[in-house]
Amino acid sequence: MTNQEIVAKLWNLCNVLRDDGITYHQYVTELTYILFLKMAKETGTEDKIPEKYRWDRLAEKDGLALKKFYEELLRELGENCTGRIQEIYSGARSNIEEPANLKKIITNINDLDWYSAKEEGLGNLYEGLLEKNANEKKSGAGQYFTPRVLIDVMTELIAPQPGERCNDPACGTFGFMIAADAYVKAHTDDLFALDSEQQAFQKNEAFTGAELVHETHRLALMNAMLHDIGGKIYLCDTLSNQGKQMKEFDVVLTNPPFGTKKGGERANRDDFTFQTSNKQLNFLQHIYRSLKADGKARAAVVLPDNVLFADGEGERIREDLMNKCSLHTVLRLPTGIFYAQGVKTNVLFFTRGTTDKDNTKEVWFYDLRTNMPSFGKTNPLKPEHFNGFKAAYTAEDRKNVSDERWSCYTYEQISEEGKNHSLDLGLIKDDSVLDYDDLPDPIESGEECIAQLEEAVDLLMSAVKELKALEGAE
Repeated sequence: MTNQEIVAKLWNLCNVLRDDGITYHQYVTELTYILFLKMAKETGTEDKIPEKYRWDRLAEKDGLALKKFYEELLRELGENCTGRIQEIYSGARSNIEEPANLKKIITNINDLDWYSAKEEGLGNLYEGLLEKNANEKKSGAGQYFTPRVLIDVMTELIAPQPGERCNDPACGTFGFMIAADAYVKAHTDDLFALDSEQQAFQKNEAFTGAELVHETHRLALMNAMLHDIGGKIYLCDTLSNQGKQMKEFDVVLTNPPFGTKKGGERANRDDFTFQTSNKQLNFLQHIYRSLKADGKARAAVVLPDNVLFADGEGERIREDLMNKCSLHTVLRLPTGIFYAQGVKTNVLFFTRGTTDKDNTKEVWFYDLRTNMPSFGKTNPLKPEHFNGFKAAYTAEDRKNVSDERWSCYTYEQISEEGKNHSLDLGLIKDDSVLDYDDLPDPIESGEECIAQLEEAVDLLMSAVKELKALEGAE
């Protein structure tokens, strides 16, 4: 049985819980509680779980005794264990009211093909489950999940290296950092050549994040653990003063939440130079300020269109970004690739300078939005859709790239008076939109039509005369 088949089987179990009124997101959380215990048994890592609360003890219970024991287990692991176990079960409570439903889930999980799951990777199995949840519109989890293909492209182009500190300040289920870890492992010839201190750094310090929503934070912890990542994942609001602790990073990869703080409130960060209630602008401030000022620290960030042209504080933040960093590339993304179908988004790629002034010389844009097909469940975004962009991004001389979607604007052009430091640039001509500039001038067209009509009338009159002459001759 493949992981895909196991994920489908696990997902079908959610039908069991419908009568208990459990949402899709609650279901994934509930599965996490139970899967953790089973996976610990399968991988031989139960030593940090009290013997009384291990998988076999849970699986042997039934009826009301099972429900009571399960609630006790959640409470004990969340309050009296340590490390990742305590973090995952902190504040845990079950939403399953019917003991028979709980028993059915435990039995089904116990009967899965765990040998195959371990062969393909338990982390991959869990990510498949998270992706299934994100793709289910009713779950509302799409806001926490960035399409895997986009994560992989951003990670590949940012290219994190061993020894670098990587962060996602709005990490959701930790997908970006898992991709960064996988990239480092795949592109390091021999990880075992790293000494013990370097290996410990890669596992426990290299990949970190922060997540505001408690239940999503729990999923991120589980995901990290199954991928053997022990880095700190803060349960906090990055836009509060708690976010000040996240700094001096070599790499930031993220897709922060969009929108405005409730009631128009501004961010609680007292170190932000520019005060605004716009979440994405605040996250952008946090991100470029969190990079090391060494000329190498870099970021790739998904942001909505309004970040590119918002005036007021938006303009000042863009100006500050382009001063402190080299904002070298903007990828205009297709619509329909996120949960909110109408949202238009971009990826900003930038590198922190060693100074705070004049780091952006020119900005290259790639339009992957205009004249593209409509993406969604039936037509998913694929790696090959990014081939043109990757070729342009990595070209030794970007000016020699022959691609109509690829264009460049200097900082002087962007900062001209009246231009508002707007980055809403680089979109090509939309073939589906009627270009009125290409239509003929109506006055000239009218005069031409009259001339043609007069010519036709003359021809007609000549024909009539010829016809009458023929009739007279007869």
